[in-house]
Amino acid sequence: MATSSTSSAWVDQGAGGPLAGLKVLELGQLIAGPFAAKTLADFGADVIKIEPPDGGDPLRRWRLLKDGTSVWWQLQSRNKRSVALDLKDPEAQAVVRELALEADVLVENFRPGALEGFGLAPEALMAANPKLIVLRVSGYGQTGPYRDKPGFGVVAEAMGGLRHLSGEPGRVPVRVGVSIGDTLAALHGVIGVLMALHEREKSGRGQIIDVALYEAVFNCMESLLPEYSAFGAVRGPAGSALPGIAPTNAYVCRDGQVLVAGNGDSIFRRLMKTIAREDLAADPELADNTGRVARVAELDAAIGAWTAERTVDEVLAALDAAAVPGGRIYTAADIAHDPHYAAREMLLPVTLADGSTLTVPGIVPKLSRTPGGHHRNAPALGQDTDEVLAPLRARREAEG
Repeated sequence: MATSSTSSAWVDQGAGGPLAGLKVLELGQLIAGPFAAKTLADFGADVIKIEPPDGGDPLRRWRLLKDGTSVWWQLQSRNKRSVALDLKDPEAQAVVRELALEADVLVENFRPGALEGFGLAPEALMAANPKLIVLRVSGYGQTGPYRDKPGFGVVAEAMGGLRHLSGEPGRVPVRVGVSIGDTLAALHGVIGVLMALHEREKSGRGQIIDVALYEAVFNCMESLLPEYSAFGAVRGPAGSALPGIAPTNAYVCRDGQVLVAGNGDSIFRRLMKTIAREDLAADPELADNTGRVARVAELDAAIGAWTAERTVDEVLAALDAAAVPGGRIYTAADIAHDPHYAAREMLLPVTLADGSTLTVPGIVPKLSRTPGGHHRNAPALGQDTDEVLAPLRARREAEG
Protein backbone atom coordinates (compact mmCIF):
# COMPACT_ATOMS: atom_id res chain seq x y z
CA MET A 1 0.00 0.00 0.00
CA ALA A 2 1.39 3.38 -0.94
CA THR A 3 2.06 5.99 1.70
CA SER A 4 0.71 9.52 1.71
CA SER A 5 2.04 12.52 3.55
CA THR A 6 -1.45 14.05 3.65
CA SER A 7 -3.09 11.12 5.41
CA SER A 8 -0.95 9.68 8.16
CA ALA A 9 -1.55 7.96 11.49
CA TRP A 10 1.58 9.63 12.82
CA VAL A 11 1.34 13.04 14.41
CA ASP A 12 3.58 15.84 15.63
CA GLN A 13 2.59 15.88 19.30
CA GLY A 14 4.11 19.31 19.78
CA ALA A 15 6.33 17.67 22.33
CA GLY A 16 9.59 19.15 21.16
CA GLY A 17 12.74 17.44 22.32
CA PRO A 18 15.61 16.04 20.27
CA LEU A 19 13.52 13.15 18.94
CA ALA A 20 10.53 15.21 17.81
CA GLY A 21 9.21 13.77 14.56
CA LEU A 22 10.59 10.28 15.24
CA LYS A 23 7.92 7.63 14.69
CA VAL A 24 8.11 4.61 16.98
CA LEU A 25 5.88 1.55 16.85
CA GLU A 26 5.89 -0.41 20.13
CA LEU A 27 4.77 -4.04 20.07
CA GLY A 28 6.25 -5.14 23.38
CA GLN A 29 4.77 -5.47 26.83
CA LEU A 30 5.74 -5.38 30.50
CA ILE A 31 9.21 -3.93 31.00
CA ALA A 32 12.19 -4.04 28.62
CA GLY A 33 10.64 -3.05 25.29
CA PRO A 34 8.20 -0.54 26.78
CA PHE A 35 10.95 1.07 28.91
CA ALA A 36 13.03 1.60 25.78
CA ALA A 37 10.04 3.14 23.97
CA LYS A 38 9.23 5.27 27.03
CA THR A 39 12.73 6.70 26.99
CA LEU A 40 12.35 7.64 23.33
CA ALA A 41 8.91 9.13 24.03
CA ASP A 42 10.27 11.25 26.88
CA PHE A 43 12.43 13.05 24.32
CA GLY A 44 9.72 13.75 21.77
CA ALA A 45 9.21 10.56 19.75
CA ASP A 46 5.64 9.75 18.74
CA VAL A 47 5.20 6.26 20.19
CA ILE A 48 2.19 4.21 19.11
CA LYS A 49 1.84 1.32 21.54
CA ILE A 50 -0.05 -1.73 20.25
CA GLU A 51 -1.89 -3.57 23.04
CA PRO A 52 -4.18 -6.61 23.06
CA PRO A 53 -7.84 -5.48 23.38
CA ASP A 54 -8.48 -7.97 26.19
CA GLY A 55 -6.76 -6.31 29.14
CA GLY A 56 -3.89 -4.59 27.37
CA ASP A 57 -0.31 -4.69 28.62
CA PRO A 58 -0.22 -6.78 31.85
CA LEU A 59 1.82 -3.99 33.47
CA ARG A 60 -1.46 -2.08 33.77
CA ARG A 61 -2.31 -4.40 36.66
CA TRP A 62 1.10 -4.96 38.28
CA ARG A 63 1.94 -3.96 41.85
CA LEU A 64 -0.10 -1.21 43.53
CA LEU A 65 -3.23 -0.07 41.71
CA LYS A 66 -5.03 3.27 41.79
CA ASP A 67 -8.61 3.10 40.50
CA GLY A 68 -7.79 -0.24 38.91
CA THR A 69 -4.61 0.83 37.12
CA SER A 70 -1.01 0.41 38.24
CA VAL A 71 0.72 3.63 39.21
CA TRP A 72 3.78 2.08 37.54
CA TRP A 73 1.84 2.30 34.28
CA GLN A 74 1.66 6.08 34.61
CA LEU A 75 5.45 6.16 34.42
CA GLN A 76 6.14 3.36 31.94
CA SER A 77 3.66 4.56 29.31
CA ARG A 78 3.73 8.33 29.64
CA ASN A 79 3.92 10.24 26.36
CA LYS A 80 2.63 7.22 24.39
CA ARG A 81 -0.54 6.56 22.41
CA SER A 82 -2.44 3.30 22.86
CA VAL A 83 -4.01 1.33 20.02
CA ALA A 84 -5.94 -1.85 20.86
CA LEU A 85 -5.21 -4.58 18.29
CA ASP A 86 -5.10 -8.37 18.51
CA LEU A 87 -1.90 -9.33 16.70
CA LYS A 88 -3.32 -12.79 16.05
CA ASP A 89 -5.94 -11.18 13.79
CA PRO A 90 -4.85 -10.87 10.13
CA GLU A 91 -6.59 -7.50 9.86
CA ALA A 92 -4.63 -6.21 12.86
CA GLN A 93 -1.42 -7.53 11.31
CA ALA A 94 -2.25 -5.59 8.14
CA VAL A 95 -2.67 -2.42 10.22
CA VAL A 96 0.72 -2.94 11.85
CA ARG A 97 2.34 -3.44 8.46
CA GLU A 98 0.77 -0.19 7.29
CA LEU A 99 1.97 1.69 10.36
CA ALA A 100 5.44 0.20 9.89
CA LEU A 101 5.59 1.65 6.38
CA GLU A 102 6.01 5.12 7.85
CA ALA A 103 7.68 4.22 11.15
CA ASP A 104 11.30 5.02 11.91
CA VAL A 105 11.64 2.46 14.70
CA LEU A 106 9.81 -0.69 15.72
CA VAL A 107 10.33 -1.99 19.27
CA GLU A 108 9.40 -5.54 20.26
CA ASN A 109 10.28 -7.85 23.13
CA PHE A 110 8.44 -11.06 22.32
CA ARG A 111 10.18 -14.43 22.38
CA PRO A 112 12.20 -15.01 19.20
CA GLY A 113 9.95 -16.19 16.40
CA ALA A 114 6.77 -14.65 17.79
CA LEU A 115 6.91 -11.61 15.53
CA GLU A 116 7.42 -13.88 12.54
CA GLY A 117 4.47 -15.95 13.70
CA PHE A 118 2.29 -12.84 13.50
CA GLY A 119 3.33 -12.37 9.88
CA LEU A 120 5.47 -9.38 10.89
CA ALA A 121 8.98 -10.64 10.23
CA PRO A 122 11.42 -7.71 10.45
CA GLU A 123 12.97 -8.60 7.11
CA ALA A 124 9.56 -8.30 5.41
CA LEU A 125 8.77 -5.01 7.15
CA MET A 126 12.18 -3.63 6.18
CA ALA A 127 11.74 -4.76 2.57
CA ALA A 128 8.67 -2.49 2.44
CA ASN A 129 10.34 0.27 4.45
CA PRO A 130 14.14 0.08 4.01
CA LYS A 131 14.68 2.88 6.54
CA LEU A 132 12.97 0.98 9.37
CA ILE A 133 15.06 0.25 12.47
CA VAL A 134 13.88 -2.78 14.45
CA LEU A 135 14.82 -3.17 18.12
CA ARG A 136 14.40 -6.76 19.30
CA VAL A 137 14.81 -7.45 23.02
CA SER A 138 14.66 -11.03 24.28
CA GLY A 139 16.03 -13.16 27.06
CA TYR A 140 18.86 -14.81 25.16
CA GLY A 141 18.96 -13.03 21.80
CA GLN A 142 17.79 -14.01 18.34
CA THR A 143 20.51 -16.65 17.82
CA GLY A 144 22.31 -19.32 19.82
CA PRO A 145 21.27 -22.58 21.51
CA TYR A 146 19.19 -20.81 24.20
CA ARG A 147 17.31 -18.64 21.72
CA ASP A 148 13.94 -20.33 22.22
CA LYS A 149 14.07 -20.58 26.01
CA PRO A 150 11.72 -18.26 27.91
CA GLY A 151 13.78 -15.58 29.59
CA PHE A 152 12.76 -13.00 32.18
CA GLY A 153 14.94 -10.31 33.69
CA VAL A 154 15.55 -12.22 36.92
CA VAL A 155 16.92 -15.20 34.96
CA ALA A 156 19.08 -12.88 32.87
CA GLU A 157 20.47 -11.25 36.00
CA ALA A 158 21.57 -14.69 37.19
CA MET A 159 23.03 -15.76 33.85
CA GLY A 160 24.74 -12.40 33.40
CA GLY A 161 26.68 -12.93 36.63
CA LEU A 162 24.95 -10.39 38.85
CA ARG A 163 22.91 -12.69 41.08
CA HIS A 164 25.97 -14.69 42.20
CA LEU A 165 27.53 -11.50 43.57
CA SER A 166 24.52 -10.26 45.53
CA GLY A 167 23.89 -10.92 49.19
CA GLU A 168 26.10 -12.07 52.03
CA PRO A 169 28.85 -14.69 51.74
CA GLY A 170 27.61 -18.19 52.49
CA ARG A 171 23.95 -17.29 52.11
CA VAL A 172 21.47 -17.64 49.27
CA PRO A 173 22.05 -14.84 46.74
CA VAL A 174 19.37 -12.16 46.74
CA ARG A 175 17.95 -10.30 43.80
CA VAL A 176 18.01 -6.58 43.30
CA GLY A 177 14.59 -5.24 44.31
CA VAL A 178 13.79 -3.85 40.86
CA SER A 179 13.80 -5.32 37.34
CA ILE A 180 17.35 -4.20 36.69
CA GLY A 181 18.00 -6.77 33.95
CA ASP A 182 15.06 -5.51 31.91
CA THR A 183 16.02 -1.89 32.42
CA LEU A 184 19.65 -2.44 31.47
CA ALA A 185 18.50 -4.22 28.30
CA ALA A 186 16.13 -1.37 27.51
CA LEU A 187 18.87 1.22 27.87
CA HIS A 188 21.22 -0.81 25.68
CA GLY A 189 18.37 -0.95 23.18
CA VAL A 190 17.98 2.83 23.22
CA ILE A 191 21.71 3.20 22.64
CA GLY A 192 21.40 0.84 19.69
CA VAL A 193 18.48 2.80 18.25
CA LEU A 194 20.35 6.10 18.48
CA MET A 195 23.44 4.60 16.85
CA ALA A 196 21.32 3.09 14.07
CA LEU A 197 19.58 6.43 13.51
CA HIS A 198 22.96 8.13 13.24
CA GLU A 199 24.21 5.54 10.75
CA ARG A 200 20.99 5.81 8.74
CA GLU A 201 21.81 9.45 8.05
CA LYS A 202 24.73 8.21 5.97
CA SER A 203 23.39 4.99 4.46
CA GLY A 204 19.67 5.73 4.26
CA ARG A 205 19.01 2.23 5.55
CA GLY A 206 17.65 0.75 8.74
CA GLN A 207 18.88 -2.33 10.54
CA ILE A 208 17.96 -4.86 13.24
CA ILE A 209 19.21 -4.36 16.80
CA ASP A 210 19.44 -7.62 18.76
CA VAL A 211 19.56 -7.09 22.55
CA ALA A 212 19.67 -10.05 24.94
CA LEU A 213 18.73 -9.43 28.57
CA TYR A 214 21.61 -11.51 29.92
CA GLU A 215 24.14 -9.74 27.69
CA ALA A 216 23.00 -6.33 28.91
CA VAL A 217 23.65 -7.46 32.48
CA PHE A 218 26.93 -9.14 31.55
CA ASN A 219 28.12 -5.96 29.84
CA CYS A 220 28.01 -4.22 33.23
CA MET A 221 29.97 -6.85 35.15
CA GLU A 222 33.26 -4.98 34.95
CA SER A 223 36.31 -7.22 35.50
CA LEU A 224 34.39 -10.39 36.37
CA LEU A 225 35.43 -12.39 33.29
CA PRO A 226 38.95 -11.00 32.79
CA GLU A 227 39.81 -11.87 36.40
CA TYR A 228 38.67 -15.44 35.84
CA SER A 229 40.54 -15.61 32.52
CA ALA A 230 43.81 -14.30 33.94
CA PHE A 231 43.79 -15.79 37.43
CA GLY A 232 41.00 -18.37 37.63
CA ALA A 233 39.38 -16.09 40.21
CA VAL A 234 35.64 -16.59 40.72
CA ARG A 235 34.20 -13.59 42.51
CA GLY A 236 31.51 -14.26 45.08
CA PRO A 237 29.11 -12.22 47.19
CA ALA A 238 30.64 -9.67 49.53
CA GLY A 239 27.64 -8.12 51.23
CA SER A 240 27.74 -4.35 51.22
CA ALA A 241 31.45 -4.12 50.37
CA LEU A 242 33.06 -3.99 46.93
CA PRO A 243 35.82 -6.61 46.73
CA GLY A 244 39.23 -5.34 45.75
CA ILE A 245 38.45 -1.72 46.57
CA ALA A 246 38.87 -0.35 50.10
CA PRO A 247 37.50 1.11 52.14
CA THR A 248 33.98 1.28 50.76
CA ASN A 249 31.12 -0.21 52.74
CA ALA A 250 27.97 0.37 54.73
CA TYR A 251 28.46 1.15 58.41
CA VAL A 252 26.10 1.13 61.36
CA CYS A 253 25.29 4.40 63.15
CA ARG A 254 23.27 5.05 66.30
CA ASP A 255 20.09 5.55 64.27
CA GLY A 256 20.68 3.79 60.97
CA GLN A 257 23.37 3.07 58.40
CA VAL A 258 25.57 5.12 56.09
CA LEU A 259 27.63 4.37 53.03
CA VAL A 260 31.23 5.57 53.10
CA ALA A 261 33.49 5.50 50.05
CA GLY A 262 37.02 6.35 51.17
CA ASN A 263 38.87 4.40 48.52
CA GLY A 264 40.75 7.22 46.79
CA ASP A 265 44.26 7.70 48.15
CA SER A 266 43.85 11.31 49.26
CA ILE A 267 40.24 10.69 50.27
CA PHE A 268 41.37 7.82 52.48
CA ARG A 269 43.81 10.05 54.32
CA ARG A 270 41.12 12.68 54.90
CA LEU A 271 38.73 10.00 56.13
CA MET A 272 41.23 8.61 58.61
CA LYS A 273 41.95 12.08 59.98
CA THR A 274 38.20 12.68 60.31
CA ILE A 275 37.78 9.56 62.44
CA ALA A 276 40.88 10.53 64.50
CA ARG A 277 43.02 7.71 63.10
CA GLU A 278 46.00 9.74 61.93
CA ASP A 279 48.12 6.62 62.50
CA LEU A 280 46.31 4.87 59.68
CA ALA A 281 46.41 7.96 57.48
CA ALA A 282 50.20 8.04 57.81
CA ASP A 283 50.76 4.29 57.48
CA PRO A 284 52.80 3.73 54.28
CA GLU A 285 51.25 0.29 53.82
CA LEU A 286 47.87 1.97 53.38
CA ALA A 287 49.00 4.60 50.92
CA ASP A 288 47.37 2.86 47.98
CA ASN A 289 44.47 0.57 47.28
CA THR A 290 46.51 -2.64 47.22
CA GLY A 291 47.68 -2.18 50.77
CA ARG A 292 44.25 -1.14 51.97
CA VAL A 293 42.59 -4.20 50.46
CA ALA A 294 45.03 -6.43 52.39
CA ARG A 295 43.91 -4.77 55.64
CA VAL A 296 40.28 -4.10 54.78
CA ALA A 297 38.90 -5.79 57.90
CA GLU A 298 41.01 -3.52 60.11
CA LEU A 299 39.85 -0.42 58.22
CA ASP A 300 36.20 -1.43 58.32
CA ALA A 301 36.46 -2.00 62.06
CA ALA A 302 38.01 1.44 62.61
CA ILE A 303 35.39 3.24 60.55
CA GLY A 304 32.57 1.18 62.09
CA ALA A 305 33.72 2.01 65.62
CA TRP A 306 33.57 5.72 64.74
CA THR A 307 30.14 5.63 63.07
CA ALA A 308 28.63 3.51 65.86
CA GLU A 309 28.98 6.43 68.28
CA ARG A 310 27.25 8.95 66.02
CA THR A 311 23.97 9.53 64.24
CA VAL A 312 23.64 9.35 60.48
CA ASP A 313 23.38 13.13 60.28
CA GLU A 314 26.50 13.61 62.41
CA VAL A 315 28.49 11.18 60.28
CA LEU A 316 27.41 12.76 57.02
CA ALA A 317 28.15 16.27 58.28
CA ALA A 318 31.68 15.22 59.21
CA LEU A 319 32.22 13.47 55.88
CA ASP A 320 30.95 16.49 53.95
CA ALA A 321 33.29 18.77 55.87
CA ALA A 322 36.22 16.52 54.94
CA ALA A 323 35.11 16.09 51.30
CA VAL A 324 34.72 12.34 51.75
CA PRO A 325 31.96 10.69 49.69
CA GLY A 326 29.20 9.30 51.88
CA GLY A 327 25.46 9.03 51.92
CA ARG A 328 22.39 7.75 53.66
CA ILE A 329 20.52 4.70 52.39
CA TYR A 330 17.42 6.24 50.89
CA THR A 331 13.89 4.88 51.15
CA ALA A 332 11.06 6.06 48.91
CA ALA A 333 10.08 8.52 51.67
CA ASP A 334 13.62 9.92 51.77
CA ILE A 335 13.55 10.42 48.01
CA ALA A 336 10.14 12.10 48.06
CA HIS A 337 11.30 14.70 50.61
CA ASP A 338 14.85 15.30 49.43
CA PRO A 339 15.60 18.89 48.36
CA HIS A 340 18.21 17.84 45.80
CA TYR A 341 15.74 15.56 44.03
CA ALA A 342 13.30 18.46 43.96
CA ALA A 343 15.87 20.98 42.73
CA ARG A 344 16.84 18.63 39.88
CA GLU A 345 13.16 18.22 38.87
CA MET A 346 13.28 14.51 39.58
CA LEU A 347 10.03 14.59 41.58
CA LEU A 348 7.55 15.21 38.78
CA PRO A 349 3.91 15.83 39.75
CA VAL A 350 1.33 14.79 37.16
CA THR A 351 -2.42 15.27 37.27
CA LEU A 352 -4.40 12.12 36.58
CA ALA A 353 -7.77 11.91 34.87
CA ASP A 354 -9.60 12.00 38.20
CA GLY A 355 -7.87 15.25 39.17
CA SER A 356 -5.55 13.67 41.72
CA THR A 357 -1.81 14.26 41.69
CA LEU A 358 0.77 11.51 41.34
CA THR A 359 4.52 12.05 41.72
CA VAL A 360 6.65 10.12 39.22
CA PRO A 361 10.37 10.17 38.41
CA GLY A 362 11.50 13.08 36.26
CA ILE A 363 13.30 12.97 32.94
CA VAL A 364 16.80 11.51 32.56
CA PRO A 365 19.21 12.56 31.13
CA LYS A 366 19.15 16.36 31.30
CA LEU A 367 19.74 18.07 27.95
CA SER A 368 20.51 21.77 28.11
CA ARG A 369 18.96 22.91 24.83
CA THR A 370 16.43 20.23 23.84
CA PRO A 371 15.26 18.66 27.10
CA GLY A 372 12.71 15.90 27.34
CA GLY A 373 9.48 16.22 29.25
CA HIS A 374 6.14 14.81 30.34
CA HIS A 375 3.81 15.79 27.51
CA ARG A 376 0.83 13.50 28.05
CA ASN A 377 -0.29 11.00 30.64
CA ALA A 378 -0.18 7.27 30.09
CA PRO A 379 -3.17 6.31 27.91
CA ALA A 380 -6.21 4.27 28.75
CA LEU A 381 -6.41 1.00 26.84
CA GLY A 382 -7.16 1.75 23.19
CA GLN A 383 -7.58 5.46 23.92
CA ASP A 384 -6.02 6.46 20.60
CA THR A 385 -7.25 3.64 18.38
CA ASP A 386 -9.70 5.77 16.41
CA GLU A 387 -7.26 8.67 16.04
CA VAL A 388 -4.54 6.39 14.70
CA LEU A 389 -6.68 4.19 12.46
CA ALA A 390 -8.91 6.89 10.94
CA PRO A 391 -6.26 8.16 8.50
CA LEU A 392 -5.48 4.59 7.45
CA ARG A 393 -9.13 3.86 6.76
CA ALA A 394 -9.49 7.13 4.84
CA ARG A 395 -6.47 6.32 2.74
CA ARG A 396 -7.80 2.86 1.92
CA GLU A 397 -11.11 4.34 0.87
CA ALA A 398 -9.38 6.96 -1.30
CA GLU A 399 -7.34 4.24 -2.96
CA GLY A 400 -10.50 2.26 -3.63
